[in-house]
Amino acid sequence: MRHHAILCFTVRVTETRGQASGDVPAHPGEPHHESLGSKLNWLRAGVLGANDGIVSVAGLVVGVAGATTDRTTILMSGIAGLVAGALSMAGGEYVSVSTQRDTERAMLKLEKQELKTMPEAEERELAGIYEKKGLSAELAARVARELTESDALQAHAEAELRIDPDDLTSPWQAAWASFVSFSIGALLPLLAIALPPTSWRVWMCAAAVVAGLALTGFVSARLGDAGRLRAVARNVGVGAVTMLVTYYVGALFGVTLG
Repeated sequence: MRHHAILCFTVRVTETRGQASGDVPAHPGEPHHESLGSKLNWLRAGVLGANDGIVSVAGLVVGVAGATTDRTTILMSGIAGLVAGALSMAGGEYVSVSTQRDTERAMLKLEKQELKTMPEAEERELAGIYEKKGLSAELAARVARELTESDALQAHAEAELRIDPDDLTSPWQAAWASFVSFSIGALLPLLAIALPPTSWRVWMCAAAVVAGLALTGFVSARLGDAGRLRAVARNVGVGAVTMLVTYYVGALFGVTLG
């Protein structure tokens, strides 16, 4: 109870002082950014995977469609691109997040060693962090002492390293999210170009890609609290240029659609 009370008091004091100085805006109900970023790690990987799946496979199948009208060739090329891309995305995400996780573990190990060998210095360091956030020296020292007595590693990891020792990033979660989302995204242009009649293939694929990229652009902008119109326009623009270039590259080596 005492630990909970001192934490609540610290948050209230920090927000109040931040509002007064203009340095720390206080927004009631606003989520904690580090915690939110950790929880949305798999969703971020999913959105990026879907976006890459749409653009990569759309560019591939439209390029092939520029060179041939054979449905089987287009379909097999798209399936090959889907499988290769999904595995590549999953592998890349796994390696990247695993490296991040290893780094987090190394930082926690070092912090744990420092807490064991120089606890007084670490407590002063923690107090200094809270002083920089706007607390008085006396209150910062009290907060540091209370948190150290409760769980020193947790306190230092969150305040100093911005890591939650109990919620490290998951490479498998990110890898599966990328694999599944890339596959789903890739199916959109693949089906859109394989199912319609020959004369409608490229146009149907283009329409499906624009719709898919608009959706992923909107979702990614919302997750990052960024400008949605700009994100959508950027996503759609990149996809359109990709399809246009690859189609005419394919047309140079085959027959265009009639």
